[in-house]
Amino acid sequence: MLLASVNLNKRLGSSGARSELGAWLREHGVKAVLAQEPFKPADRLPPVLAGFTFAGGDGHLALWTSEDLIPPPVSSPDTWVQRIELEWLVVLQVHLDSYTGASRTAQLAGLASMTAAEAGRPLLVCGDFNLAPRPEDGLFGGEVSDFTTKGERRMLRQLMQGADLVDTTAETAPAFTFERVHLGKPSRFRCDLALLSDHLTATTTVTPDLTVRTGPQAFTDHSALLIDVPVTLQGAEPEDVLFPVSELSGRSPTAAVRREYQPHKTAMNRRSPSPASRAVTAQLTGPLDVKSVLDHGCGYGADVTHYRSQGLDTEGFDPHDGFGWPRPRRTGFDLVTSMFVLNVLPDPWQRIQALEDAASFARPGGHVVVVTRSPEEIIKAAADGGWTPHHDGFWSSRSKGTFQRGIAPGEIIALARRAGLVPTVEAPQLSLPGVCHAVLTKPET
Repeated sequence: MLLASVNLNKRLGSSGARSELGAWLREHGVKAVLAQEPFKPADRLPPVLAGFTFAGGDGHLALWTSEDLIPPPVSSPDTWVQRIELEWLVVLQVHLDSYTGASRTAQLAGLASMTAAEAGRPLLVCGDFNLAPRPEDGLFGGEVSDFTTKGERRMLRQLMQGADLVDTTAETAPAFTFERVHLGKPSRFRCDLALLSDHLTATTTVTPDLTVRTGPQAFTDHSALLIDVPVTLQGAEPEDVLFPVSELSGRSPTAAVRREYQPHKTAMNRRSPSPASRAVTAQLTGPLDVKSVLDHGCGYGADVTHYRSQGLDTEGFDPHDGFGWPRPRRTGFDLVTSMFVLNVLPDPWQRIQALEDAASFARPGGHVVVVTRSPEEIIKAAADGGWTPHHDGFWSSRSKGTFQRGIAPGEIIALARRAGLVPTVEAPQLSLPGVCHAVLTKPET
């Protein structure tokens, strides 16, 4: 889903600016417009943007989404920040104070509190920060500008480190947001940013576009950021149908989309243990001195039977009631296994939560082993089966509600860090051709 983040410099009151903006959005296939300073006065009715629905905000910060999508939940914690829920991704759109470093520092501290309150949920923090993250990002007259204070940069670093955010446009040579002449000298700043959860950088593309301020159809004085995120919003129902599906079912479209995922239908009813569980007992439980195991997301339980046959104190758990493996009352297991669970969960936030839950059953100093289908295997299966793209993976069966994504070891580790797990030092590697895995440790402190 392509987002556009841009400071419109209060120009949407002009029909010409709206027309040029609309043409640019259509050219790029933008599905949501995150606009800073879109119009004035701030409390006026928002201008109509052809092909888009106004989803919320005001003349400080506003969101429009493509009219073929159901608008997402939008709230305004303060005049300078807007919170948007794009399915599993939380977007914080900002427009920090234009005048004083002290105000911006306080707002950055507020952002740090807001991101901490999201408790690990994947984040995109974007908009006009009105500061240069690095000295080379703010130049005045060919020299480093003193507009941004050291305190602002320090607070920005604390925000990014605390929430594990990456400055996605921090190239070696800055792609400046604006270039102006001020007091007879050139002024250039990279101040419109897109800060992204680190584990999303492999699946998200952020591209600065300066044509919106320099091209023949320019409609603002800031460059735009085109942000392609792996999110699929639910489509809006056509207004000309006789009986909308939501009326016939008695459920709202938003409620329906949350019920359509059925990952338990990917479980295999094995007559024998999986190769992954055999590799665990052959190569892992001995070197790690494992005496107790929980198979987290055990499905029908064939691997539980295998672990028990090897003399391990083993329990199974699966959140799908039909499998008959209720949540254990005990914790403190030496090893928790998660076999082919993450790759059937339809978004990074659910994967992080699954890992957090798995980790809660391991003892301090214990281990979690995660096995997933590989990206290469899923890409091939998707091509062979004609699977439909969805979020960062594919519907393997839209009618059944089953999803698949290939997850490489590096991504497993990045998600696991969000769940409080770290890679196990010098862990034995499992002989599992064609799949991916990571052996993780639950820190003792």
